[in-house]
Amino acid sequence: MRVFITGANRGLGLELTRQYLERGDQVFAASRQPDQATDLQQLRQQYADRLVLLPLDVASAASIEAAAQAVQAATDGLDLLINNAGVYPHAGSGDAHQRLGQLTHDDAIETMQVNAIGPLLVAQALLPLLRAGQKGRILSISSGQGSLTWKATGDPYHYSASKAALNMYMRSLAAEIGHMGLISVLVDPGWMRTDMGGDHASQDPADSARGIIRLAEQLHAEENGSFVTWQGQPVPW
Repeated sequence: MRVFITGANRGLGLELTRQYLERGDQVFAASRQPDQATDLQQLRQQYADRLVLLPLDVASAASIEAAAQAVQAATDGLDLLINNAGVYPHAGSGDAHQRLGQLTHDDAIETMQVNAIGPLLVAQALLPLLRAGQKGRILSISSGQGSLTWKATGDPYHYSASKAALNMYMRSLAAEIGHMGLISVLVDPGWMRTDMGGDHASQDPADSARGIIRLAEQLHAEENGSFVTWQGQPVPW
């Protein structure tokens, strides 16, 4: 399998990269500064024949285009895109929340660009390669925070809104690419112990990665456009 993963330098993205490589798959691991991604560099030493590191800033149109061209030069198709890159802006020093009274325009724009618009444009750029692959799939990492049904708190304003926007973008994409034989689904990976999730989170990202890999393997056409947990259970919109 040929897999493209964004935000591959840490957390869930790094775990997905590691586990796909351990399975014997080819991985295109994208991050903003791969030369400084120590863990990815170590994996490349071990899997030099199957791991390609790519610079990618999903908030930059030029960066997305350059990454797509690099992949096109390396392979004739992709089987899976995992839109994992994301941000959770800090409202203040030491404060990981986005509370009313601390909201800023810059945080809002950055969060929407990285968490919602970027994944859509990455998918668009890689669409020809996914169409040339085997049963092309797009898994976009969303969050229960993006569920309108589950939303019961104010903060995090920007993060929740960006994930809800991502859900709509990828649901819209699913309606179009389903006619091409492709599948797009949204996945809530759970509250993980990562830089974004914090040390108090209940879940190891390795467990989420295993579940997401299993989910990607088992997707069927009728699940196109769905929003599910990493265990495959439906998440309310």
